[in-house]
Amino acid sequence: MNEQQETTIRIVIIDDHQLFREGVKRILAMEPGLEVVAEGEDGSQAMGLVEEHQPDVVLMDINMPKVNGVEATRELIKAYPNVKVLILSIHDDETYVTHVLKTGASGYLLKEMDADSLIEAVKVVGSGGAYIHPKVTHNLINEYRRLANEDETQNGEIGFREVEYRKPLHILTRRECEVLQLMTDGYSNRMIGEALFISEKTVKNHVSNILQKMNVNDRTQAVVESIKNGWVMVR
Repeated sequence: MNEQQETTIRIVIIDDHQLFREGVKRILAMEPGLEVVAEGEDGSQAMGLVEEHQPDVVLMDINMPKVNGVEATRELIKAYPNVKVLILSIHDDETYVTHVLKTGASGYLLKEMDADSLIEAVKVVGSGGAYIHPKVTHNLINEYRRLANEDETQNGEIGFREVEYRKPLHILTRRECEVLQLMTDGYSNRMIGEALFISEKTVKNHVSNILQKMNVNDRTQAVVESIKNGWVMVR
């Protein structure tokens, strides 16, 4: 019993839509090691719920009527720096995402996510990592690429887009290279499986191997490093 308590990730959900909260709770309840300990309908309740229940992860909606998720996250991180906040949003604009992450949130997840993405995000953030929705990651990478190219061109150096594309076959298998490219394209695990005609479980194994071989903590770091090294094409 003690061992289970030590490994369980405790979660608080803050979202003003009850049906959405219920759906999220049902998904998380089916996964061993995850427990929803409390829920609230507005950012103004976040501080009290965290103080009372001491969760590991707070799932925080952005758009709420009284105190929005951005303000609530900023104040929550100041008071409880060890609490990990995973933002839930319908916005995938890179400028908006960057602004939200500056509040100290550990992750950003679009509400269009599937169940596996939600579970994966909570586990990654609850374990001290960072998680950004694959679609958002792709938008952020495109913006990074554009800014880097502008900066290097202004300095008279070779533009970022001129980096030679080459597959990292010295560390990854050909199939892992394909998975890495689709991760860069913003595909979720389910979408990668459909594109390559393999199971989602097999995709998860490939992603895990990629992260281990590249010595990075999450998908976002893998994509960024791959682009810097010219291992993938930003399309």
